[in-house]
Amino acid sequence: MIVATHLHKKFGDVEALKDVSVTIKKGEVFGLIGTNGAGKSTFLRMACGVLKPDEGSLLVDDVSIYENPEMKQNIFYISDDQFYLPNATPISMMGFYQNYYPEFNRERFLTLVEKFGLNPKRKIHTFSKGMKKQLSVLLGICANTKYLFCDETFDGLDPVMRQTVKSIFAGELSERDFTPVVASHNLRELEDICDHVGLLHKGGVLMQKDLEEMKLNIHTIQCVFENEDLERAAISALNLVKAEKRGRLNLLTVRGKKEDIMNVINTFSPLFAEVLPLSLEEIFISETEVVGYDVKKLIF
Repeated sequence: MIVATHLHKKFGDVEALKDVSVTIKKGEVFGLIGTNGAGKSTFLRMACGVLKPDEGSLLVDDVSIYENPEMKQNIFYISDDQFYLPNATPISMMGFYQNYYPEFNRERFLTLVEKFGLNPKRKIHTFSKGMKKQLSVLLGICANTKYLFCDETFDGLDPVMRQTVKSIFAGELSERDFTPVVASHNLRELEDICDHVGLLHKGGVLMQKDLEEMKLNIHTIQCVFENEDLERAAISALNLVKAEKRGRLNLLTVRGKKEDIMNVINTFSPLFAEVLPLSLEEIFISETEVVGYDVKKLIF
């Protein structure tokens, strides 16, 4: 488990992180959302022991990670622009990481490199951006660390490769002690893989939510009532987040369980009522608007 408590980090006059507190549970896929400059990379570098907090604490499995080589063997960090040794090939980078990560799976790495269509003896600097991203993921997976930190890992991957990487993550989660933390500016990339999501904005955590809980406790209902009196009465009886009206059709974003919401609406005899599926993007838009932010301006 990773526990960050009141983290602060400044670079000169720039406050990269301010009072960040986050808990990442063992065995969950944690998504870290935010625009460029929100503090995602700074947090990840702090979590893998590259940077030291100015204030606050960051513990991995109850141990401080900074200047702790033994604990760092449990973490593989894939940066947005992964470093490779000059003139390195996939095979030479495999050897490089084998020297540091004792559980590195050489056989599996070579198998996956072949399946991904990467030439193990080709110079990495001749690879495309997407090929470099694929290689970095394969190295991270085959290092067999407990924690894998991914900074914009899916950026540069085509849709098929994105789905393949997500499938590999799912397999790792089911087979071993594995906790990936995925930072991205794109909510859509994380919607079908994350268990828990945190939103960073201007160095602070705007919100942190369990994704399944979010999906179960906020819904959009479209409905039509016989008259305005019934409509007003129904809306006032709901835990309303947002309401729109298109002609006689109401679009209501409501907190609560789907069954409870529909039971309330049905007591007012609607002419029509149905629940619409909400995407992660729509959920975040609703949640952040309540606290005075427009997530569309923050992320998209």
